[in-house]
Amino acid sequence: MTAQEFSLPLRVYIEDTDAGGIVYYVNYLKFMERARTEFMRNLGFGKDFIFNHDLMFVVRDAAIKYLKPAKLDDQLEATARIAGLGGASITFEQIVRRGGEDLARGELTIACVDRGGITPRRIPKAMKDRLIPAQ
Repeated sequence: MTAQEFSLPLRVYIEDTDAGGIVYYVNYLKFMERARTEFMRNLGFGKDFIFNHDLMFVVRDAAIKYLKPAKLDDQLEATARIAGLGGASITFEQIVRRGGEDLARGELTIACVDRGGITPRRIPKAMKDRLIPAQ
C-alpha cells in the first residue's frame, strides 16, 4: 500500500482455527484489532494515554472481504493504514496477508467515546496532530 502502512507479524495457532485447521472467520477481525492497537501504540497512544484521557475507541463499522483461507501454522501479517480521519472517528484500511497474498481485506471505522458514558467525543488534539501525518 503506502509508506504509512503499519504491519504486524502473526502466527496462526490451533486456537485460531476450526476443526479443519482453517482460520475461523472472526479471528481475522482479531488480527486486524491487534494491528490497529500496535499501530496506535507505535504513535504513542497506548493504554496509558487512552486511560489518562478518559476515552475509548469502539468499532462503529466493519466491512470484511474474505479472499483465501489461512491455515494452522501460517505466518501472516496484519496491516493497518488510516484511510480517513473525522472529528470523532478513524477509518482504517486493513489487510491480512500470507507472503504477498491478500487473504482478507477490511475497512473498519472506530469511534472515539467518553469512557464513562460511552458517548461520542472528539479525538484529543494531541492525538489528531500525530494521526494527520500518518494518513
